[in-house]
Amino acid sequence: MLFRSIGDLGQAAYDFIDFLEETGQSLWQVLPLGPTGYGDSPYQCFSAFAGNPLLINLDALVADGLLTQAELDAAPQFPVERVDYGPVIECKTALLRQAHANFMSHASEDVRREYLTFIGQTAWWLEDYVLYRAIKDARGGQAWTKWEEHLRDREDNAMHFFRENHEHEISYQRFIQYLFFKQWLQVAAYAAAHGVKIIGDVPIFVAHDSADVWSNRNLFHLDEAGNPTKVAGVPPDYFSETGQLWGNPLYRWDVMKEDGYRWWISRVRATLAQVDLVRLDHFRGFEKYWAVPATETTAVKGVWEEGPGADLFQAIQHALAQTSTTTGKLTPPRTGNGLPIIAEDLGFITPEVHALREAFDFPGMRVLQFAFGTDPQADEFKPYSFTPNTVVYTGTHDNDTTVGWFHSAGAGASTRSNDEVDDERQFVLKYLDSDGREIHWDFIRLALASVANTAIIPLQDVLGLGNEARMNVPARESGNWGWRYQAEQLTPEIRARLAELTEIYGRNRGRLKKTVVVEGVPEAES
Repeated sequence: MLFRSIGDLGQAAYDFIDFLEETGQSLWQVLPLGPTGYGDSPYQCFSAFAGNPLLINLDALVADGLLTQAELDAAPQFPVERVDYGPVIECKTALLRQAHANFMSHASEDVRREYLTFIGQTAWWLEDYVLYRAIKDARGGQAWTKWEEHLRDREDNAMHFFRENHEHEISYQRFIQYLFFKQWLQVAAYAAAHGVKIIGDVPIFVAHDSADVWSNRNLFHLDEAGNPTKVAGVPPDYFSETGQLWGNPLYRWDVMKEDGYRWWISRVRATLAQVDLVRLDHFRGFEKYWAVPATETTAVKGVWEEGPGADLFQAIQHALAQTSTTTGKLTPPRTGNGLPIIAEDLGFITPEVHALREAFDFPGMRVLQFAFGTDPQADEFKPYSFTPNTVVYTGTHDNDTTVGWFHSAGAGASTRSNDEVDDERQFVLKYLDSDGREIHWDFIRLALASVANTAIIPLQDVLGLGNEARMNVPARESGNWGWRYQAEQLTPEIRARLAELTEIYGRNRGRLKKTVVVEGVPEAES
């Protein structure tokens, strides 16, 4: 039995691309691909540039002579329905370390040459990241602010001494990044060859415990010990009396502006070397963001502060239009002179935010699950309010599945009464002229029939799954990001129905755009 613990970049990913091509899809949206940190969340990564080693396919390492089949066969069995992260990380890390040992002892000259090329191309971010991870692991996983001061503060002598005494661990961290990017770029090339573009995801903020903040402290609001002085969140609103306190350190936009937003340009450029388009998370925060003193325990006492606005996007646009051979990209970005960005403009959006998005012709997002409540903004999410330059979703990774949303007691909003939920459900049925038995297909049809240029459907909705398949519950500290799908769930009937609807509404490949979202990377049949 082949080692299967979590979706990866092996045959299942290629099979999923074949499914997209077969059913006429042209886009595949994935979650952030970085190394996950707190809560196994792809939105709390140890780096905005590195890849997640948990996604490395181990079968390919057997084919490359870096592991033996016996080493894989000795691994324990894991659940096929959900990812059990603790044991998975322990087991997969052990196998990756064995692959590294085998690489060091008997890798072929071709593999060594490819590896050296990779570390040369990516040194501009890789060396800070691998040093950060090596120190973090040597300190039992402690956040960088808990390290000894000379390491925390990146003193030259301390950095040199640590490198000399931990070269094997640093080499291992480089090696697994090489494996990830080698496999991911092969998947991306296969997608491109089969007419499927990939949408990546760029969270606006980065985790405090990350190589990004540790190696660029001057770009964030931190005190002398490296702790945030003010953090990100959103203010109190209809859904929360105390707002949401995210805790990410805030950028010093004034400092970033001084060097022409170099860090952000590098981040976007690196992402576009891996994917074709970017979903820019929390677009609201680029116009104004909610800044909360780090001493607060809720988001109530924050204030709105000015973001970089158009100045940032003009700098990115100018940089991407330039020809450069010094960026460290593994492949040229598959873009033109414009910015291939989708703006996540959900929540309370001001006219100024709309104006910023429209100035760069970024499509905004509309979520059908938000269209039927009593909130005054609900009408904005009904298809009759859409403009063509829109990306419509039945739901996102933060929503319940459509089936789960429709049948749950709270229908996705705990602040409402049962009567309000029942009224919403009845309105949904009237609006759709439906009996609700196939509510997921009703929503898919509604999205595809809309005027929105792009329609994105979570894979859970294509499969008609309930809230057992929900990917993320915002503010829940554990139990998220664990759902897995098996290849046999994409039955011939589902494939045929999706292909038919795609054709009926003119969204087959080569015409209007349409995609199926998969939250992460699909899992193969065990």
